[in-house]
Amino acid sequence: MASFLLAALIGLLTKRRNLIEFISVGASVITLVASVIIALKVASRGTYNLLSFFSIDSLGAIIILIIAFIGLATTVYSVPYLRQEVAKNIIGFRRVKQYFVLLNIFLLAMYLAVAAESPVFAWIAIEATTLSTAFLISFYNKPSAIEGAWKYLILNSLGLLLGFFGTLLYFTSINLNSGDFVSWQSLMANISHFDPMVAKIAFIFVLIGYGTKVGLVPMHTWKPDAYSKAPAPLGALLSGALFPVAIMMILKFKIITDATVGVLFSQQLLIIFGVLSVAVAAMIMYNSKNYKRLLAYSSIENAGVVILGFGFGGFGIYAAMLHLIYHSCVKAILFFSSGNLLLKYNSAKIKNIKNALGILPITSILFISGFLIVTGTPPFGIFLTKMYILSSGFKNYPIAAIITLFFMAIIFISFLKHVSSMMYGETPAGVEVGEGNKWLLIPPAIFLILVVVLSFYIPPFLHTLINDVALHY
Repeated sequence: MASFLLAALIGLLTKRRNLIEFISVGASVITLVASVIIALKVASRGTYNLLSFFSIDSLGAIIILIIAFIGLATTVYSVPYLRQEVAKNIIGFRRVKQYFVLLNIFLLAMYLAVAAESPVFAWIAIEATTLSTAFLISFYNKPSAIEGAWKYLILNSLGLLLGFFGTLLYFTSINLNSGDFVSWQSLMANISHFDPMVAKIAFIFVLIGYGTKVGLVPMHTWKPDAYSKAPAPLGALLSGALFPVAIMMILKFKIITDATVGVLFSQQLLIIFGVLSVAVAAMIMYNSKNYKRLLAYSSIENAGVVILGFGFGGFGIYAAMLHLIYHSCVKAILFFSSGNLLLKYNSAKIKNIKNALGILPITSILFISGFLIVTGTPPFGIFLTKMYILSSGFKNYPIAAIITLFFMAIIFISFLKHVSSMMYGETPAGVEVGEGNKWLLIPPAIFLILVVVLSFYIPPFLHTLINDVALHY
């Protein structure tokens, strides 16, 4: 984590673009190595503790791995992506510098949120992600981008304020003395003093608050605007890394609530929000006119699927965690590919993207692969995770599972309609054939390979971590 702070400081002080890029990539590499080491330690020995303020359990280990992989890929992809935008005079050096400084702060804040032993520290870190990304969403200084950034900032800040209020309600279960440090463990240790009604109210506030960050319906309205206006690489981090961090916060409070009032209360709430998210995303995706907004609604759908997995319980929890990993990887493929399309066509409107398969063949294959994976097409892993989650739902909540399956089918049809429109047709005037910078193809290609491998083989340490999460939550 210190490497990101150092990278941000160097980025502020230096005027050399090469140094800013090198330091940023180096910080991500160092953190990836550290994250893998920590994950291996957690899988073999249990919770990893650093001082008294930081602690990483199995859930945290999985999420820091996701952040590390997506973070490194985003940083590497951002280098050639921004260089092309500089070459087109879309941005200048000042914007490049601002981008990498904020990117490093964003990554640092996510790591702090995952590792924080205190719910308050975690909340502060997640609020820091809001502030850093708000400036990145308004990166291009267009009126629509500034409007999207304000919408993102206001809605997420209000949501997190509600989440903080819910957090404070949980503190009523503890007799606080001056200077006491309230941790997740101390909250669990004092659940016998927690009033059940207060626990229910607190969890509702937490679910609405952090559910805003996740993008659950009806707190999702910021997501399409933010995703469509932010630089393309940022979408991979917002959807692939920040989303799991917010899910983690909900789960940590869920287990405290379940220990107080039983699992039925939180399960029913999660199922309601999950079904709503899948249904609303499906109804809007069919008429989407912007492929970046299309990906945003896909993220809302998958947020609903993950929440449903935890709501249905049983093996659905294992499948939900695996789905979270697959979704993060595939969103990196889709957002990086969409960035290549944007650079070539200079438009995010679906109607302006024609004959992509002929103009950008490799990018198009990556984008099509991402579409097939994210919609749950066999034999990819998301097909299995969706089926496992729905199977868990059919046992106790068959109506919710049937409704979800119906809207999943609509989402596949919607995605197929838009992707087909983009891949074929007459080449627009002034668009040259060719991929351009080959470095823009490497990050999404690596994630495609990673998804395919993970669809058929789960490393033992990762299997152990997911099992621990399923047993614990």
